Amino acid sequence: MISAKLQDALNAQINAEFWSAYYYLSMAVHFEHVGYHGVAHWYDVQSKEEMDHARILIQYLIARGGKVLLQPVKAVPQEWESVYDSFKDTLDHEEKVSMMYNQLYALAMEEGDYATRGKLDWFISEQVEEEANCRELLDRLKLAGDTPLALYQLDSELGARVYAKADATDM
Repeated sequence: MISAKLQDALNAQINAEFWSAYYYLSMAVHFEHVGYHGVAHWYDVQSKEEMDHARILIQYLIARGGKVLLQPVKAVPQEWESVYDSFKDTLDHEEKVSMMYNQLYALAMEEGDYATRGKLDWFISEQVEEEANCRELLDRLKLAGDTPLALYQLDSELGARVYAKADATDM
């Protein structure tokens, strides 16, 4: 059985994952509208991964005898000035999510909940990857600048991203 305090914290994280999915879907829609179809695809895949993260947490909470309490998802931004700005916002967001997982981990340690700590290990490793991907894209955008050819090439590359369902059982 999971403690009420940890159950509440996991429910808050589930809501945050749904917000993240909605946030990235908003980015996908925005960039589809402005003609960056590859960037839109990248964010669509990102949105699906965030939904997977929420589902993993839901399944885990249920498996531990906890109750899932879905809450409304707050509104998300709708537009970005540039591709660079969107990835800057993405990195800022992923760093915030990393902090949230670190706080969850600390709570699991405080509660002596080793099973939850073990589950959170996967999410913490996933966040390292998320942040590294964003930093790489930002570095590439800085190097290339806002030249149409560079943005066209990056857009094409991002359009090739393949969605792979997140699976926290492969730890």
